[in-house]
Amino acid sequence: MRDLLLQCSGLLAIAAALIHGAIGEIKILPRLTIEPARLRTLIRVVWQASSVAWIGCGVLLIAAPWMASEPARHWIIVTMACVFALSAMGNALASRGRHFGWMALSAVVALAVAGY
Repeated sequence: MRDLLLQCSGLLAIAAALIHGAIGEIKILPRLTIEPARLRTLIRVVWQASSVAWIGCGVLLIAAPWMASEPARHWIIVTMACVFALSAMGNALASRGRHFGWMALSAVVALAVAGY
């Protein structure tokens, strides 16, 4: 059961990352009026880098049950729980709790810790 919870955590992390990337490209980044254009491109790349990083974290959470090393599983879960908890807190503070992202990221943390 704990392996299933951990894998669900990884799938939710990937889903949150894909939604984050899509919302950024569709709703947020097109509205930016930043000059010079290089700076606008940099912001787009940094935005999407977090999406790619979250996808990588989700893959690690999905793969953790199949690792033969219990310390590897431990550190993957601890590290990813910290990463997503800080992301959730930042999202909640920045949006004053009005954006669903902090709830999705908190669910990733809850599932990962439950699968520990």
